[in-house]
Formats: sequence, structure tokens, C-alpha cells
Amino acid sequence: MTTTTTAALVPLLPFLGAVGGILAGRRAPGLVRPFALLPTAVAAVLAVVVAWQQGGGRALDAATRLTPTGSVPIDLALHLDGFAVLVAVLVGVVATCVQLYSTAYLRDDPRYPSYAALVSLFTSAMLLVVYSGDLMVLLVGWEVMGICSYFLVGHYWETEAARAASLKAFLVTKLGDVPFLIGVFALADDAGTFRIDGIVRTAASGDLSHPTLTALLLLAGVAGKSAQFPLHTWLPDAMAGPTPVSALIHAATMVAAGVYLVARLLPVFAASTAALAVLAVLAAVTMVGSAVAALAQDDIKRVLAYSTVGQLGYMTGALAVGDRGAAVFHLVSHGAFKALLFLGAGVVIHAAGTNSLAATARMGGLAKRVPDAFWTMTVALLALAAIPPFSGFFSKEAVLGAAEHAARGEADGIPGAVGWTVLVAGLLTAVLTAAYATRLWLLAFRGSGPEAADHGRQPAAMTAVLWVLFVPTVALGLAAWKLPDWFDGGSLTPTLTTSLLSTGCALAGVLVVTAAWRRTAALAARTPLGAVAADPEQAPAVSEEEAIATHEAAYGSVAGAQDPADPGRLLLGPLHRHAAVGFHLDAVVHAVAVRPARGAARLARFLDREVVETYVRGAASAPGLLGAAVRRAQTGNTQTYLSVLFAGSVVLAVAAVLVASGA
Repeated sequence: MTTTTTAALVPLLPFLGAVGGILAGRRAPGLVRPFALLPTAVAAVLAVVVAWQQGGGRALDAATRLTPTGSVPIDLALHLDGFAVLVAVLVGVVATCVQLYSTAYLRDDPRYPSYAALVSLFTSAMLLVVYSGDLMVLLVGWEVMGICSYFLVGHYWETEAARAASLKAFLVTKLGDVPFLIGVFALADDAGTFRIDGIVRTAASGDLSHPTLTALLLLAGVAGKSAQFPLHTWLPDAMAGPTPVSALIHAATMVAAGVYLVARLLPVFAASTAALAVLAVLAAVTMVGSAVAALAQDDIKRVLAYSTVGQLGYMTGALAVGDRGAAVFHLVSHGAFKALLFLGAGVVIHAAGTNSLAATARMGGLAKRVPDAFWTMTVALLALAAIPPFSGFFSKEAVLGAAEHAARGEADGIPGAVGWTVLVAGLLTAVLTAAYATRLWLLAFRGSGPEAADHGRQPAAMTAVLWVLFVPTVALGLAAWKLPDWFDGGSLTPTLTTSLLSTGCALAGVLVVTAAWRRTAALAARTPLGAVAADPEQAPAVSEEEAIATHEAAYGSVAGAQDPADPGRLLLGPLHRHAAVGFHLDAVVHAVAVRPARGAARLARFLDREVVETYVRGAASAPGLLGAAVRRAQTGNTQTYLSVLFAGSVVLAVAAVLVASGA
């Protein structure tokens, strides 16, 4: 079997698993889990085989003409290079882990068959995006992922939050997809083909008619799919879906698709320095803003969601400075440890019975209750904070090293200002990332107070996948010395300057949050409210009102009564309440876009009802009135008819005489 034939089976198998799962859901429920797990697992194995056979060598292409279009042809094309085969391995491994984890996490869910089928379809669509060599075929996978995310985020449709989140995710991503589609057509018009290799050659030769406009149109779709400012607001809300779905979306599929597409089409963006500058600014704003927001979140999944937004900002920043190798390296590394973090968070939530970090901070013994999640998440958070020697350190260093290279003016065609923008934002985000990662670990696993209620031993299917993902989280950084052979040949190894700077920033973030946590914990313990949280039996006999009043005297805000030991509240100060709601961007979008759209809809309804329908009703009424008038003339009386005929004849005669005399 050839490499391209094997690659064709990789997206096909999860699709067949989705079809089989839907059919088995009603007729043979016992086959639902095998259909969910086995095709995806086999696809992951085949993806590894394809990567082994391709070996980082010359790109392999295979194509067949789908249909004559009369203009730009559409081909069912495969393009297998180092980027594609490694990202496909990531997708296959994470999807397999998610399917296995879901067999236990959603064991008693009556809608598990449809859920599992949608996850398989989601996986198939992403693999189609990764392997596709034609933009129109890639667009099919792109849109299928959008509709799958709508249904998966809204899996718990009984809740208002899930319904609203699924609709928001769909509409926001579609808002970006419209200009994206226009950009795809513009590229095809300039290149005469939808084939990605043909478009890249056209861009590299400088034959694009409007490179800046085309790149910005594509960037709108990428910002929606990969949750970049200002189209990132759907991703934190998507946490209303099941936790395994969050792991799949955030680690290996939907949000990774936009970054991967820019990496494939980077010569299109490099043809316009203005587009690179816009990409760098958006990456910087996304990185810093999302990291500050993550420091203020109480829901453990929303912390990780904002973290994903920020890490995607690192990837787009690497693309802005022209290094797609660093971007995809961080994509693969981040996919491993972020999937581990989300699935580990699911175990913590299952054990604690809550998503709230404020609640887990008042629980003792949670780390002992879930040792698998504790140890694996600890390492994953160290990787997220870019602490050496874990994978996140090496991949983030590749991004910062590329930014430093561009800032020195050593990157061909990249303005130095673009490099400085990404580098400064990346270092500031390194401090904030380490800060919110440390805060999450402290509040989740170092809580004080009564022990968490025992919800039973965690299922083996949920804990086993944590250790599977633990391996790349620890060891994937070693690939920094080998991956240049798979990518464009540029160095991905850490440089001394950025290594010292970023590690120093990360350690500073860890130390500052730890100090703030100790201070807030000490202050909270001295209030009656803190004493109640620490040991209810030994707490002083005070009313809740007295406890809150004492707390206000210490903190200045009753809101802190919910999370008295939260270092994020202390560090952010007045900024905390704005960061907790995403800096009110949803309210801004509502005022700028939603309210005018609703006003336009009301105006259109008024015009349709009062103007258009008035003409329609008039057009219908006029023949009726004419018919009524004619009907009245039909009396059936012969004398009346003769009288009217005589009168008409007289009128005609008089008119004829007048005309004749006038002549």
C-alpha cells in the first residue's frame, strides 16, 4: 500500500466510524463504543505510519479531478509534507484519547451515541483539513468542523448556557468565514487553481493582484477559527460543552486549523508587510489580554480556555515573524499538554463536584484523592509555564527565538517592529502564563479546609489517557533538534538570550503568585469567614453577616468573600472585575454589531409589513374592486342594457360631431 493510499484512509476511517456509530445507536447499542474508539485508534496508527514513511523528506502529492467547473478546477488532492504528517499524528492521538476518556466520562449519558459519532466526524474533518492539497476540499473539512462544534458545545442543550454557547460559537466563526471564503476565491482567481502548492508558487513569484486585501480576508476566517482577537469570545463560552469536547477543540482540531492554514499559506501573508504587521498586533493583543483574563477566572475550564487563546497568540506571532516551523512546533507541543490539562481538569471536576477554583481552594486532600490528575497536571502546568525541561519550554523558546531574530532585522522581509512586537508581548505573556498556571495549581490542589467529598475512584479510562499524554508533555521538547529536518530547516533549539529572559519571566510569575497566595491565605485565616472555611467546628460563633462584614474590613470588598485566598484578585486589584468578564468585549460586540443588526432587522420587518405588503394587498384589491363594479352593471334587465346602449350611442355621435366641427 502506497503512502498516499494509507493517508487517504486516515480521514476516511473516523468518518466510517461516525456513520457506523449513528446506525448502531438504535439497532445495536453495544457496538457504539467500538465504532467510536476503534476506527479513530486505527486512523491514529495509520497517521504514524504515514509520518514514518514520509520521514520529513520531499512532499508527496496525489490528486484526481473531481469535476469540470468551466473555470478554476477542483481537485481531490493530498499533500503530505513534514507539517501535515506530524499534525495528523497529533490529531489522531488526541482524538483517540478523547474517545477513550469519553467512554467513562459520558458512560451514563443517553445521548452518548450521537456525541461519539460527532467526535468521530469532527476528527475526520480536521484530518481532511490537514492532508488536503486543495483549498475547496479543505473548506469542506473547515465547515464540517464548524457544524460539529455547534452540536458538541450544545450537547447539554437543556441548559441555557450550552444553547447560548453553541449558537455563539457558530455565529462568531461564521462571521469570519464569510470574508475567508472571498479570500479563497481571490486566491484562486489570481493563481488559476485551488491547489495550495499552485497558490504558494503564485504568491512567492509576486503575482498576487491584491496581496494585502487577500491576506486580511483570510485572516478574518483564521481569527474566528483560531479564536484570535476580536473573534475569540466564543472559545471561553464553549466550556459549557462536555470536558472531552473542550480537550478536542482546544488541543488538536478546530482552533489549530486556523494556525495550520496560515502556516500552509504563509507566502501569501509574507507578500504583504502590512498583513504581517496586523497579524503581529493581533497576536500581541490576544496573548496579553487573554493571559490577564485567565488570571481572573474562577472556572477551571475557563482558565484553560483563555490559556488556549493566549498560546494560539504565540503561534500566530511566530507566523507573523515568518517562522512557520516554530508555530507548528508549538502547535504540536501545546496540543499534547493542553489536552492533558483539560482531561485532567475533568478528573478534578469529577472528584470535587465543582468547576469552581474558589470551591476547590476550600477543599483539603484533593491532590491525594486524584493522584493521577495531580501529578500529570502538575507537569502539564510546568510545560504551559515554559519551565525547562518540559516540552512547552522548547516550543515557546522557538517562537521567542524567531521573534528575536526578526527584531534584529535578520529575518528576510520581516520588519523589525513586527519582531519587537511579538517578542515584548511574548515575554510579558510568559510572566502572566506562569502566574495563572501557578494560581490554578495552588487553588486546585493546595486548598485548606474539610476534605473533599469522596465521589468514588476515578475510572481507569479517564486516568490512563492522562499518562499517555504525559509522555509527549515531558519528552516532545527533545524533538527541537530533529524537527528542522521535517519543517523548513530553520533552527528550533533554544537560544541563550531568550531562554534566560523567558525562564526568568516564568519564575517571576511563579514567585509573585505564590507570595500573593500566602498573603491572602494568611489574611483570610484571620477573619471569621476564613476560620469557617478552614475548620467549621473550631470557628468562632458569629453570624454570616458579621463574618462578611469582618471580611470587608480586611479586603474592602464583599465579592472576595467567595474566594478569600485568590491571589489573582490581589494582584489585579480594580482590574480584576473587568478581566473576569473578558474586558466587556461581549458588551462591546453587542453594542457595535448585535444591537444595530437587530435594529436593521426591525426596520426590514416594518418595511416589509407596512410598505411591501401594502403594495401586495393593493395589487390584490384593485381587481376585486373592478370586478365588483362590473358585477353591479350586470342587472339582467334588457331595458337597462338598451338604455345604456342608446346613451352610449348618443355620446359617441355628439363626440363625432364635435370632432368634425373642430376639424
